[in-house]
Amino acid sequence: MTAVTKHIFLDKQHPELWRALNGLGLKVKEAAQEAGMDPKTMELLNVRISQLNGCAYCLDLHVRDALTAGETVQRLAVLPAWRETALFTEKERAALALAESITELPGHRSQEYEEAYAREHLTEEEFSAVSWLVITMNAYNRVSITSHHPVQRQR
Repeated sequence: MTAVTKHIFLDKQHPELWRALNGLGLKVKEAAQEAGMDPKTMELLNVRISQLNGCAYCLDLHVRDALTAGETVQRLAVLPAWRETALFTEKERAALALAESITELPGHRSQEYEEAYAREHLTEEEFSAVSWLVITMNAYNRVSITSHHPVQRQR
């Protein structure tokens, strides 16, 4: 027999902490824009991070945001296999490699390899901005997953 659990929405339980995370998110977005990242790339990263973490709520939100920012359905469809296609630029590939490395925290050698690849194609400012974007998106994913934020059916 399984017990029915009432989910605790962390954002509602501690709204001041949620506001602080959102404040960080806004600063990270600003830093990424100042580093020259376009909204399409930022949303592409948010989608990939959310795929890796299995966050349905964030995937629903950021796929829609990516489409609004000009991302294509084709690139979103093949995003899990981005290494197997030429649809992504070198800079996007570097950002995706760094995003996966920070999200998955692989062994030291793999992490060094991915970071070196990213450093070949990203400036220091871009590398830092992508890193902060990934760290923050991982935090959002964990809040939504832990809270069991529901995905609403679109009409």
